[in-house]
Amino acid sequence: MRFKRLDMNLLPALDVLLRLRNVSKAADEMCITQSAMSNALGRLRTFFDDPLLIQVGRRMELSPFAQTLQGPLRDVMMRVESTVITSPHFDPATSTREFSIVLSDYSLAVLGGPLMQHLAAEAPGLRVNLRPQVAAPERLLQSGEIDLMVVPEYLATAPQPQELLFEDALCVIVCAAGAHRDGLDADTFRRAQHVVMEPFSGQESYAWRAMRQAGIDAAKAVSTYAFGSIPDLVRGSDRIGVIQERLARRAVATGRFHSFALPIPLPPLRQSLQWHEHRSRDPGLVWMRAALRTVANPEAETAALI
Repeated sequence: MRFKRLDMNLLPALDVLLRLRNVSKAADEMCITQSAMSNALGRLRTFFDDPLLIQVGRRMELSPFAQTLQGPLRDVMMRVESTVITSPHFDPATSTREFSIVLSDYSLAVLGGPLMQHLAAEAPGLRVNLRPQVAAPERLLQSGEIDLMVVPEYLATAPQPQELLFEDALCVIVCAAGAHRDGLDADTFRRAQHVVMEPFSGQESYAWRAMRQAGIDAAKAVSTYAFGSIPDLVRGSDRIGVIQERLARRAVATGRFHSFALPIPLPPLRQSLQWHEHRSRDPGLVWMRAALRTVANPEAETAALI
């Protein structure tokens, strides 16, 4: 099929080429030969009268014109996929579909296990690709490389739809044998040596952001890239950590830590679930969003059954 002399069959190849910037990888993803993909690139270059991909050292970069094409083309392909390719029916009991979800190590710790148990019971054939929360995860969502992302509410971006998945209070965690084992007041909290999670992306963790906004100027004794490591980094010391209550409960259960309410109240963390607007009616994603709500709020699910 042609539209204004452009062979529309070339659009999927163009989309993959612009995303991967590599002819061989693009050919592998589309399950065609490298020669066929090179031929497609040549035809596209002729039609647009532009190189599209430019060799820079050992890698390929997008031409300025290709950069203007990438976003609109990806949007068109997402619309086609959501309208034509996605099945109108989804049976979790028999589906073997794969879902890609971006989330932090904290969300993985509190949701991962329950989600896998839920899927084992309700959708044993589903495959799940859990990916780390990197800088600008919304780009992966917009490009269609992931299906869902679980992020703090303030990091969820327009115009993609979102919903509140769950809330979690912040608390203080300390070593059970340390100086703060019986609790600490606001002044001691401010003076204490803090273990702080700092994302690779250069952003602040929600806890540190909330403390800064509350005017709390605390001392960073240790910075770590994972929420789950905070308890072990306060262990055997007088350091303290401000972490999510759900994560703190897991550490306290080992008998090595105590946790307390913050002496200076901070708003709870609100975790949002976000997906691409073109996939709002995808029955598979509708089911997966419901599954995540169920495992994120087991108390609400139990109450509904009583």
